[in-house]
Amino acid sequence: MKKQHIWDEHAEAALREAVKVMRAGGIILYPTDTVWGIGCDATNADAVQKIYELKQRSDSKSMLVLVGSEGMLEGIVESCPPVAYQLIEAAVRPLTLILDDARHVAPNLIAADGSLGIRVSREAWSAELCRRMHVPVVSTSANISGEPTPHFFDEISDTVKQRVDYIVDYRQNDRTPAEPSEILKLGRDGEIRIIRS
Repeated sequence: MKKQHIWDEHAEAALREAVKVMRAGGIILYPTDTVWGIGCDATNADAVQKIYELKQRSDSKSMLVLVGSEGMLEGIVESCPPVAYQLIEAAVRPLTLILDDARHVAPNLIAADGSLGIRVSREAWSAELCRRMHVPVVSTSANISGEPTPHFFDEISDTVKQRVDYIVDYRQNDRTPAEPSEILKLGRDGEIRIIRS
């Protein structure tokens, strides 16, 4: 029986192409559960470096990753605090958790203290993208560092559009208001620190 999707064949084709490009080491421009993002295979250090260069951003300013399920969290941090799952379950808007002891991602994504920002996407298309990649996908706002974050596709600069390897042809006309995620840092001892509310 054919698997049913909540999107059409056009969106399915975009999904397949995005996976193909990222598996080949490319970077993409894609819709996420917040704003449009620049993404790549989060285990490919060369692809991650391409995004830092596109954004003209120091790699000391780490980028977050999207995963398609809570189960993927355990694969990329040594130990996921139980409170993380409670926070994800209770979240009413997109939530990025900064967790300690990151592993199995490109070294240039991990902060100097060993932490990594991770978000479980609740947006169907980007969550499916992560699931099909079988690895986390980088998600960083589609702008040059220091410039305003574009909230809609038509606000993304031509510079960014010209420097990615693939622009996802899905939700480009979507004007649903979007906002950046809430960011919480979880300590090994269960301490919760609000980075952005």
